[in-house]
Amino acid sequence: MSVTHPSARDTRPLGATSESSESGAAYLLVLEGDSSWRFPLPDEGMVLVGRDEQADLRLRDDSVSRRHARLLFTDEGARVVDLGSHNGTSINGRPVDSAQPVLSGDVLSFGAVVAVVRARTRGTPARRALEADRLMGQLREEVERALRYSRPLTMLVLALPDAGPSGREAVETVLATDAGPAEAAGWLDGTHLLWVLPEVSGEPGEEGLGERVEALLDACPQARLGLSACPADGCDVETLVAAARTAAQTASPGAWASAEDGITRVSLGERTVLVADPAMAQLYALLRRLAASELPVLVCGETGVGKENAAFAVHHWSPRASGPFIAVNCAALPEGLVESELFGHERGAFTGATTTRTGLLESAQGGTVFLDEVGELPPSAQAKLLRALEVRRITRVGEVRERPIDIRVVAATHRDLEAEVAAGRFREDLYFRLGAATVLLPPLRERPREVPMLARDFLARACRALGRSELVLAAGTLLALSRHGWPGNVRELRNLMDYAAAAVTGDVVEPHHLPARMLSRKAATSAQPQPPPEQEPPAPAVAGEGASRGPKVPLAQEIRELERRRMQEALDEAEGVQTRAAALIGMPIRTFSFKLKQLGLQARPTRKGPSSG
Repeated sequence: MSVTHPSARDTRPLGATSESSESGAAYLLVLEGDSSWRFPLPDEGMVLVGRDEQADLRLRDDSVSRRHARLLFTDEGARVVDLGSHNGTSINGRPVDSAQPVLSGDVLSFGAVVAVVRARTRGTPARRALEADRLMGQLREEVERALRYSRPLTMLVLALPDAGPSGREAVETVLATDAGPAEAAGWLDGTHLLWVLPEVSGEPGEEGLGERVEALLDACPQARLGLSACPADGCDVETLVAAARTAAQTASPGAWASAEDGITRVSLGERTVLVADPAMAQLYALLRRLAASELPVLVCGETGVGKENAAFAVHHWSPRASGPFIAVNCAALPEGLVESELFGHERGAFTGATTTRTGLLESAQGGTVFLDEVGELPPSAQAKLLRALEVRRITRVGEVRERPIDIRVVAATHRDLEAEVAAGRFREDLYFRLGAATVLLPPLRERPREVPMLARDFLARACRALGRSELVLAAGTLLALSRHGWPGNVRELRNLMDYAAAAVTGDVVEPHHLPARMLSRKAATSAQPQPPPEQEPPAPAVAGEGASRGPKVPLAQEIRELERRRMQEALDEAEGVQTRAAALIGMPIRTFSFKLKQLGLQARPTRKGPSSG
């Protein structure tokens, strides 16, 4: 197996190399000590984890045994096995006492070292001998059907307090009596049950859902139950399972929680950062620990991934929170004036210097300086910055007197600084000085759970700013968003939602409202909901019978508009009573309620005539 050299710590942003930019590449995001780094995972084989020199994933923390654990990769999936380590191995906080399946988004702990799994998305395996794999295979088929036909789909994850046989037997008794013929259920591992519910939208109080939740919690009063729905919480199996499992972890014993409850809102003064991805949750916990020290922090990640929020978190949680936070975009500093901007200048120091000016570093006294895109600094400024950090003094341009500074530096870059050092474009000593602690932020495409969450939040904020009612993201739109590569990351998503809030005239953001770049031929086909088998599309017009020679709309869009119109007519005729409206057009009430929300429909008030009495 070919892996990164044990002594290497790959902190390069994804996309820095052809290997790391390959779509769907599997890796561990390792958080060890004061830094995070990436370890690539093989398609097949074994990875030995430990402090031993022969370990594939070689860790340095004293809490890790020499031969701590082993990761196994086969066609059937991944497993983790503890090798009798002194401090143990756990998965999502649960000790590993036998071979346990590993899914994308799982949080592994080897002693005090944490690693978040980012596994390759797998198609339905040819052989599904294991119970968990058979279950996941059926779930993939259900997710594909729900997305193709725009049908509701919900999954429940039940977390048992222990792996005792009595608890499992009680749950299986519930399944034997309550599970429908079209539903699937099984054990993800010894303590987690997955129950797949087609045609259930996941709304609180929904018929059928409440009874299942109550039956499961009655059978296991100390269990925790999590719920996720497709496509609102994700459009692929791994994301939906992770969302439901995280929700179960946040629920109280004997209660249930939705995927929405599994979202962490990190409050940073006037800023709020939404976190749902397991890797991001672990990284913000690392940032909180680093904030208590005076260590410089280097934040690595692609453009638009949220590096400034990470830097501000370090400032906000630090003893310097009452001081200023000065953000400096090194790439935007005027050429020839970089040193003047950073260190200040005296009057007459150069042509145009008509007044004395305090530099950005000096302006941050008692606070934090955020050097964004620090890799863009010219060599002369790099040398002067290094000395300022070492002696904690600066000299203004045109002045000989040194001035003391009391600042903490957090730097960020989207570049591979190790490669820049090797090429002679960045000082090695400055790199080591800035990177005492390194935090690698994964790109948005590696955080699929956060795409629908952030899209809804950005859209709601944009609508409020424009003073308009909130818009709804259609199921096809959520699917298109989930399959987009997001080269601009969170910034690109925010800008897209700002555009939708300003440009969409209706109440629903449809796939055709999205930019063409997001709807490749394959994505456009899959993003448009297809007609269910029981509904026949309208017959095409025949020449001479009013056929239009104008531009044609996509058939799926035409069917969607017809469905919207028929549902609205039924809702109006039934005076807003959903069960009556669904019966009028022969649609199951669960599907009707699901589509009602997705289409943003509601009963229109009827105009009453004058009383005859």
